[in-house]
Amino acid sequence: MDDIIVIVEDDEAIRTTVRYYFSSVGYTVRDYGSGEAMFAGEEGLAPPTLYLLDIMLPGMDGLDILRRLRDVPATADIPVIFLTARTAEMDRVNGLDLGADDYVVKPFGIMELQSRVKAVLRRTRSKTDKCLRWQDLELDLAAYEARKAGNPIELTHKEFELLRLLLSRRGEVLSRDEMLRTVWGYGYTGETRTVDVHIKSLRQKLGEGLITTVRGVGYRIS
Repeated sequence: MDDIIVIVEDDEAIRTTVRYYFSSVGYTVRDYGSGEAMFAGEEGLAPPTLYLLDIMLPGMDGLDILRRLRDVPATADIPVIFLTARTAEMDRVNGLDLGADDYVVKPFGIMELQSRVKAVLRRTRSKTDKCLRWQDLELDLAAYEARKAGNPIELTHKEFELLRLLLSRRGEVLSRDEMLRTVWGYGYTGETRTVDVHIKSLRQKLGEGLITTVRGVGYRIS
């Protein structure tokens, strides 16, 4: 799936330029003119891969947005780059202290911004490659632990591996046969009903709505 970038910028010309460019190079882009519009528009959508936030915004400013993002488990670890005309060192320090990942001062070149986006994504992915996250669900591959909204969930070995597979290929529909081959091994001779039983157990532990059934094909997390 494409990386998703959310832009919050009240300057329409800048917002349009950034949206157009990143869309043209393969990103999915959602853009807003204010923090209030962003939080309303993002409700119910998949969290983005990265936020680009202006600091000087009408109403809720970029620092307020960042504080709110960091207070929610689903967005707490999503990288944030500030786009701002502010050049004062204290503004830069405040943003970074609150958990911003980078700071780009206007005016900036679009190629420079793309380079900074790529660098931030490389850094954050190197830190999280042992952990899969989706909404309020976290799968710690190193510790072999699952947590939902910060609370531990007891999973069997096969449930953990099945959830790992679904999360690592989020958005794809996986057939029961593929799940059997991947989780249970090529030599497994059981029936595909085994997958259904484990999916049912995962739904009971994780709640309905996370794992979707695609009739006649298999399952996905999307």
